[in-house]
Order: sequence, then C-alpha cells, then structure tokens
Amino acid sequence: MSSSSKNEKNIPESIDYAHLFEGIRNFKANELIPRQEFFEALAHQQNPHTLFIGCSDSRVIPNVVTQTIPGELFVVRNIGNFVPHYLKKSETFLATSAVIEYAVLQLNVDNIVVCGHSNCGGCAALYQEEELKHLPHTKIWLQLAEPVKKIVEEKIAKKKITLEERSEYTEKMNVVEQLRHLMKYPYIRKRVREGKLNVMGWYYNIEEGEIYNYDRKRRRFIRVE
Repeated sequence: MSSSSKNEKNIPESIDYAHLFEGIRNFKANELIPRQEFFEALAHQQNPHTLFIGCSDSRVIPNVVTQTIPGELFVVRNIGNFVPHYLKKSETFLATSAVIEYAVLQLNVDNIVVCGHSNCGGCAALYQEEELKHLPHTKIWLQLAEPVKKIVEEKIAKKKITLEERSEYTEKMNVVEQLRHLMKYPYIRKRVREGKLNVMGWYYNIEEGEIYNYDRKRRRFIRVE
C-alpha cells in the first residue's frame, strides 16, 4: 500500500473506465491471439513454482518485478504483505492463510517469497493511529505488525537508528517478522527442514528498481545482482 499513490509522474489523477476496456481489447489482440496455444493449455491446469506474498500497492506487480509469465506465480497480496499467525482453526484473516495452505499443500510450490517494498503505506500507518479512526478493518489488520513497531521504536530510543531511517528499517523488519510468522506454519517448517521448500524475504526498492534478498545468516538484506 502506498502512502501517496496519486500525483506520481506520468500517472493521471483519474482514468475513465473505458481505458480499462481498451486494455482488455489490446490484451486479446496483442497477447492472447498471438499465443493462443499457450493460453489454451494454461486454461486446463496450473503448476506454479512460487507463492508470492506481496503488498497490495499498485506499484508492486509480481510478474513485472520477476519477469514471469502466467502460470508461474501463485499470488496473494494484502496491505503490508502480512502473514497471519498460524491457527488450526480461525474465523479471521482467512484469505491469506487459505492461499498459503492451498499453495503449499495442494499446489506443492517450491518457493515462497514475502516481498516488502519502499514507501509502504501499510508500514507508515503503524505510526499514524489517529489517521486510522475511519479505517477500522485496516487498524485491526495492522496488528499483525505490532512487534515490528516495538522493535523500531526501541532502536530509535536507543539511538541505533535515526527517525529518517525509520521508514526503510520498518519495511525491512516487517519482512523479517512476516517470515517468522510463516515459519510457524507446521507444514511449511517441515518442508523447509526436508529441503522441499525454499522461503525467501525480499525488499523491493521502487525508485532504484532493485530487489534485496534477506540473508538469515548475516541478518541483513543483500542486493540481488
């Protein structure tokens, strides 16, 4: 989620819905028809190799960032790229949990990516409680990152990071926290230990167009070369 999605360079304030329809027509003419056999085969089955857990932010498009084609990624996106806590039975946060469960246990993906990004409005909202009064569902959802907020505030209090560094540090620590949540899913932990599943944490810097992969041994993000 972006803290400021409008007024970006070359992005209009609003677009008539006809623009979306034109996009559909262009897709059919330029993508579907030239690759008819591919899409016909794709229609009957999917075999994605990676579950991509990303933010709903309009600037973070999994297939664009990874240069993958339809059928490769099984995707779930939500505010803040959060992973709900594992519960055997739950009446809340079911959408993302169900996607994780289906991807691992039914589709048998080889990889899981949790991808955070720069200028994340979800992470920024952790420090904007007053602005969330009219967004009750968002406020509840952000509870999944409360441990991140505490870690960052402690770092600032101890002067280990500056206020200017807060945003990026929060976004990166949020990825690490969501990886912790993910590894508490028994079936994920089991497959990782057996070498059947690879779990990664990414940080996408939108302006630079760079992806940083979290190195657990070094406890830091390393740019993907």
